[in-house]
Parts: sequence; C-alpha cells; structure tokens
Amino acid sequence: MTEQDMDLFTTPFDDDKLHEECGVFGIYGHDEAAALAALGLHALQHRGQEAAGIVSHDGRHFHSHKAMGKVGDSFSSEEVINSLKGSAAVGHNRYATTGGTVIRNVQPIFADLANGGLAVAHNGNLTNAATLRKQLVLEGSIFQSTMDTEVIIHLVANSKKIKVVDRIVDAMHKITGAYSLVALTSKKMVGMRDPHGVRPLVLGKLDNAYILASETCALDIIGAEFIRDVAPGEVIVIDENGMSSSHPFTPPAPRFCIFEHIYFARPDSVLENRSVYEVRKDIGRQLAIENPVDVDAVIPVPDSGTPAAIGYAEQSGVPFELGIIRNHYVGRTFIEPTDQIRHLGVKLKHNANRAMIEGKRVVLVDDSIVRGTTSTKIVQMVREAGATEVHMRIASPPTTHSCFYGVDTPSRQKLLAAQYDLHAMCKFIGADSLSFISLDGLYKAMGETSRNAELPQYCDACFTGDYPIDLVDNDSGAEKELTLLAERS
Repeated sequence: MTEQDMDLFTTPFDDDKLHEECGVFGIYGHDEAAALAALGLHALQHRGQEAAGIVSHDGRHFHSHKAMGKVGDSFSSEEVINSLKGSAAVGHNRYATTGGTVIRNVQPIFADLANGGLAVAHNGNLTNAATLRKQLVLEGSIFQSTMDTEVIIHLVANSKKIKVVDRIVDAMHKITGAYSLVALTSKKMVGMRDPHGVRPLVLGKLDNAYILASETCALDIIGAEFIRDVAPGEVIVIDENGMSSSHPFTPPAPRFCIFEHIYFARPDSVLENRSVYEVRKDIGRQLAIENPVDVDAVIPVPDSGTPAAIGYAEQSGVPFELGIIRNHYVGRTFIEPTDQIRHLGVKLKHNANRAMIEGKRVVLVDDSIVRGTTSTKIVQMVREAGATEVHMRIASPPTTHSCFYGVDTPSRQKLLAAQYDLHAMCKFIGADSLSFISLDGLYKAMGETSRNAELPQYCDACFTGDYPIDLVDNDSGAEKELTLLAERS
C-alpha cells in the first residue's frame, strides 16, 4: 500500500487539516472532580482524539486512568469514574505531536518525587525537549516515554528549590517552547502558560472549585463561570486557601496562536476576550471584501468553513447554502483501497447536496489548504454534482511553513503553498479561481489595523516563517533523533 493509500484509508478519511495538539483540564475543590474532568475533556475532544487520561487525588492517594481512543470510550462507565476518587483532578486529550501513539505516552504523566506525587498535563510543544532529554540521560535520568512532557517531570525532580511550585517554575525556566500546563500535587493545582502565550488556557469557577481548561467550552459543559484567560507567563496556584497568581517569567510581547481563531478552537469558545465564532464570521466578511466573485451560492466546506462562509455570504449578498453535507459518523476504515473504490475518497465524509449545486456558479469557503488533497476531491465532487463554476476562497493566508509549537503540520515539502504559486495551486485543485485572505486582512478581521511587522500581535509562523520562539532542537538536529527514537519504540 502506498503512502497516499495509507493517508486515505487508515486516517480519518484524508482529513487534510492542521491538527491541534492536545486539550487540558484541571479542577480543584469539587467532590465530583473526576466526573467533571471527563465532561470537560469531552468538550475538548476536538483538540485530540487519540487518547485521554485523568489523574485525581483524594487527600492521601493519587488515582489514574488512561486509555487509547476518545473520552466517551474510556470514561463513560461509573466504575472508571468511581475509581478516580478525590476532589482534585487533571485530565488530558492527546493528539500526538511528539512521541508515538502508545499508552505510555498518554498524559497526564505522573511521578513520585522526593517531596510527593506530581501529575502533569500539557498542551503544546517544547522546542528544546530533545536537547534537554539528551542532557538529562547523560546525567542519569531514565525515561519511560518518548513525549516531551516527561522532560518537565525530570527537570522538576532535579530542581534544588524546596517548595514544589518553585520547583515547577524553576523547571520551566529551563524550557523553551509553546505550552499551557496544568499540574496536580497532593495539596495544590498549578496552571501556567508560556511567556508568549501561544497556547490557550482559561480560568473558571464552579461553586467553590477552581477550573483550568484549554477553552471556555469546557467550562460551559459543566455550568462553570468563566473568569478570565490565564495571562502569558502567568503562574496560577490553587489550594485550600484559594487562588494566587504570580508572573515569574520576563514577559515578551504576547504571540497567541492565530490559528486557534481560524480553525483549532471550538466556535462556541471565547479566547483572548473574543468569540471564536464572531471572529470567523469577520474573517469571512474580510475575505469577501478582498476576493469577491460573481456566483449564485456561497457554500461552506463543513464544518470548519461554515462561520467564515456565513460572513462571506452576508458581506457579498450572495445566498448561503449547505451545498455539502458532512457525515458525522465516520470513524476509521481499513477497506482495501482497490481501484474500484478508491474514487470514493472524500465521499465517505462529505457528499454534495445536488439540489443546491446543480446548474449554479458556486464559491466554496474553507478555513485553510494544507496539502490540497481534500480540496481537489471536493472541487471535483461539486463539479460532478452539476456546478457550472467552482471557485474557492480560503479564510487564512497560504500555509507555507511547518509549526513547531504543538501543531501537527506536514513538512514544508508537503505543504501545497510552499511548493506552488497561486495559479499553480488553483490548477492543482481544479478550481475556476482560488484566493486567500491577505495577512493584513486577517489581522484586520482580528481587530487590528494590520500586521505590525516589527511586533506582530499573534504567532503566524505557519504563514510567514516568523518563529517567535527559538527552534533549539530543530536547529541542532536533536528533534530528528527524538523522532527516530519514537518510531523505534
């Protein structure tokens, strides 16, 4: 079977998207902590579907349950939830960015340290993890996994500080990368974001319990109150005395991941004080201003293209139609990819709504183009359904660079926009025209005047190659060594 066949038939139907890395959830001070953590992870399922885990503490002992697959597959039973005793818990949804997809790489990671147990769940990517790992191994550390989160545990264990929070902060001072982190000790829950604030983390409250989560949708599902975003470089400590905050890291300019607003976050979340749904509609409006086209219908590529398509339709005055229907019940398939069925491709996940397409000129609105394989199939499918013209409008600038901050991005050689100019990309996907929102237009939709080249307001490295955090492992070749280690394991 070729690599292309494997993409089509062993992944979720050639889901040609950038994949978010993980979701984290922590709760302290509630008798049903584990059940609420499972619900929170369920709301964050879009951030990782490969595995899930929860670690709880009952005042004396830590309890853990980890499993491959989705949250509902592993944490729906009363027996599992009852085994996770205690009023504090941290949980994690995994989408593998470093380390293989095996149970020992499932978070939260737990270790018994000299001053007590420590469970850590983190979202993002440490850009010097492989370099630190190599150094730690030479100094005698023994690693049980290939994920970068374990580096944090070893750095905490080796810290000379006395108090556990000081040890965690000391460890994070040695780390570069993009991360949001939730940790649980026997007496405290700790949350923090990297100094640039690339990855999201929000603070909430339910009755007297405090909550830390990747997105506000995880608060909504349990009826919790959203308090605020955790600030870049901020450390939140929650214990029986309440909540305290400190800023032990020298704060550079914030560079929140702009792709959270474009695609990663759930549209019903609020991040950085802005509704994700409204931002996506605004992006669609700006896309229509910059790239109008004379058509009969605006059609979203579901589901991620829908809010932008609504904004595009509102701005252009062209009717919005559900011209493509998504099958929400698709899992994985291992159908043998014979020539007879290979052409089905994207139809397993999307199907053209012929009544809304036939005889019409249509514009398809999607959030991004990565490799271009799905876009090609969707354009072909819409043409076969009778569209007389098929135009594509993309609610992000061309993705030309890989992400090293916790997003699973193909290598640059597989990014369509890194290999072709606009005309060649349009020809590749088979559209009558193709346009992307401009970088300044994207910033305008985000509420900025334009992109400040000297001090960008967001991390937009996937569009510009402007990486705000040093790529230590990538520059040294250490990341390749860790990748080979993960493949061998």
